[in-house]
Amino acid sequence: MVMQFFLSLVLWITGLLHFAMITIVGLPLLLLLPARKFFPLARWLCRNQLRVMGCPLEVLELDKVPQDRGVLLLGNHESLFDVFAVGGALPSHAIGLEAAQHFKMPAWGRITRAWGNLPLPEGKPAQAKTTFRRAAEVLASGTNVIILPEGHRTRTGSLGELQRGAFRLAMRTHADIQPFVLQGLYEFHNTHSWRLHPRTLRVVYGDVIPFESFADATVEEL
Repeated sequence: MVMQFFLSLVLWITGLLHFAMITIVGLPLLLLLPARKFFPLARWLCRNQLRVMGCPLEVLELDKVPQDRGVLLLGNHESLFDVFAVGGALPSHAIGLEAAQHFKMPAWGRITRAWGNLPLPEGKPAQAKTTFRRAAEVLASGTNVIILPEGHRTRTGSLGELQRGAFRLAMRTHADIQPFVLQGLYEFHNTHSWRLHPRTLRVVYGDVIPFESFADATVEEL
């Protein structure tokens, strides 16, 4: 128990120092360069953020992600560190829909805004519709869009209730869905404790779900 306490403390300090380096070095570059050109470095920084905290990242079935069109990337939401796992596992530049309150954070808010992520307000349907409309434009341009449709981190380690917004977006834009699964992040860090449990993390891509296969379904069925 004592060793776990000190290990977690060391990993948090190491992680915070690395994230400070990302902010100091990466943010000016992100403000100067288009996000697409910054993407290879951003992917490496995300993977390295996990690596310095004792969690090497494995990406499986990456070749299943289409490269010739924008798809809707949908996955589970396990941990505070999901953003680094997803960012480190992307094959190309993508933008995400993210809780609006994140954009108010001093460092992270600047980074996520510069990257092009879209704020998704909670309990404000009109503003949410605007965000989903902008996401549809991003998909139409050929850029992937990432949504974690649970909306909140799991409290149990199991998949929670899925919100309808992502599936309405798929129906309205005729977008193919690219599912992915995050593995190990809940065990590494979850909402019940500040302690960290280093391990290998995985992002596993599934088979693409083409729009034609659910074109006649309702949002609830999808």
